[in-house]
Amino acid sequence: MQEERVLEGLVNDLVRFYDDLIGRTQGPMSFRFFLQPSMALLMALRDGVKDAKSGRPPYFWNIVNDPSARRASIHEGVKATARILLLGLVMEIIYQYRVLGTFHVLEAINVIVALCFLPYLLLRGPINRLVRWWLARAHRAT
Repeated sequence: MQEERVLEGLVNDLVRFYDDLIGRTQGPMSFRFFLQPSMALLMALRDGVKDAKSGRPPYFWNIVNDPSARRASIHEGVKATARILLLGLVMEIIYQYRVLGTFHVLEAINVIVALCFLPYLLLRGPINRLVRWWLARAHRAT
């Protein structure tokens, strides 16, 4: 009986989470779905260019394949996106209190990671590779 209530509560939380998540894309403060990933793109661009110029491996590749550098790389990425993450948290708190009337921590964490850190994580490496290709092409031309 207790297990059924726990499972039912978990299912209700998941349904509420996905309903709330879909609702975030429309209505008040939907601009943050463009603003936060755009800011993460700018940080990824800045850091990807630095990586390419210093000869560092692509960011995500380094995290996945180099266990000794994993912790430092993740810390570096969080530090680079800290302002975006903080802005995302503030915007999420405002949104949740204004629209939902409450605050759900796990929803906030998921939205912030998806909008702020995930684009940075996925774009920094390809930017590094593109800049390396561009620099090598420019070097061959001279």
